[in-house]
Amino acid sequence: MGKVMVNLRLTNPVDLFLRDRAQASITPRSVEIPALVDTGATRLHLKPSVISALGLQSVRTIQSRTTNGDRLRQVYDPVRLDLMGRSGIFEVVEVDEHVPNLLGQIPLEDLDFVVDPKGQRLIPNPEHGDRQMSEEY
Repeated sequence: MGKVMVNLRLTNPVDLFLRDRAQASITPRSVEIPALVDTGATRLHLKPSVISALGLQSVRTIQSRTTNGDRLRQVYDPVRLDLMGRSGIFEVVEVDEHVPNLLGQIPLEDLDFVVDPKGQRLIPNPEHGDRQMSEEY
């Protein structure tokens, strides 16, 4: 299977809240970035430069397992992710600046996307048509 790349729009949700609910006259911090769809990753992983541009704050440290071994990584405030007409709020895990931004399983499942390996693209889950479905337990 080849690489599947997508363009993500990320926005600081606190800025959105302040603008929309508190009537503050601010422009929400937002970026558009390329990301590698990585079904081996669990979460949304972003480079430090992206995290900084969004003004996210570190909230805790987690142990992360990669192909290069285990290491500690910072987890940051959630971010609003918009992709192909769908959106959700997801925590961010920091990756090294030289590593691509990664879109992992949790956001993929929540936004109800699947990888089309033959077409090397991301598509809405064909079992749900054009509707975004979430699993509730």
